Amino acid sequence: MLGASGRTQLQQLARDELPGLYALAWQLAGTDAEDLVQEALLRACRNFEQLRDPKAAGRWFRVILTNVWRDRLRKEGREPDEVSMPEEEGFSLYRTLVEEDPLPYSDTLHVDFLGAFSEHDVHEVLQRLPLRYRAPLVLRYVEGFSTQEIADLLELPLGTVLSQLHRGRQRFERAMWEYSEESGLLNEATQGSGTTPGSSRSARGPAHGPAERPATGVSS
Repeated sequence: MLGASGRTQLQQLARDELPGLYALAWQLAGTDAEDLVQEALLRACRNFEQLRDPKAAGRWFRVILTNVWRDRLRKEGREPDEVSMPEEEGFSLYRTLVEEDPLPYSDTLHVDFLGAFSEHDVHEVLQRLPLRYRAPLVLRYVEGFSTQEIADLLELPLGTVLSQLHRGRQRFERAMWEYSEESGLLNEATQGSGTTPGSSRSARGPAHGPAERPATGVSS
C-alpha cells in the first residue's frame, strides 16, 4: 500500500503524463478513452513499486495503458480482425501525387503535401484505419516503441507486427490521400501558400509531366 510520499509522487507523475495518456487512449479506444485512462491509473497505483526510475514514468504509464486496453479487448472478445486490403497493395502516395499533381506550383510536392496536415488531420486519418493497423502505427510512430516492444505489448509474433506496420503504412497513405480529397485540404493549402499562379512554372519551364517532377528526397 502506498504511503503519503508515494501517493504524492504518483499523483505528480500522473498529472505530468495525463495529456499524453489521454491522446494515446483516444487513438486506441476512441470514446472509451477516459475509462481506459482511469483504469490504467488505478493499475499504476497498485503497481507503483515496480517503477524504479521516475524518469521512465512516461513509458511505464503507456505500457500499463496499452496492457489495460489489450486486456479489455480480449475480455470483451473484440480482438482486431484481419482484413483484406487489395486496393492498398499497389497504392503509392508519392506516385499518386506525381500523377494527380494536386499542388501544381510546388517544387517539393511530397513534403508540401504532408505539411498540409495538422495534428488534428493526422488524428482523423488514423481513426479511419482498422484497429489491427492503427494500434501498431500509433505505438511505433507516435509513442516511439520499438517493434519488439510492440510485439511484447500486444503479445504477437514480431513478424506479425512487422506485417501490420507495413500494411498499416500503406493504408495510412491511401487514407491521407482520400482525406485530403474529401476535406478540401489541398485547396486550402494552395490558397494559403501565397504562390502567384505561374511563378514557379515559369522558373522551372513548361508544365511538367510525371517524369519532370523534381525529386523531393522523400519516398513512399
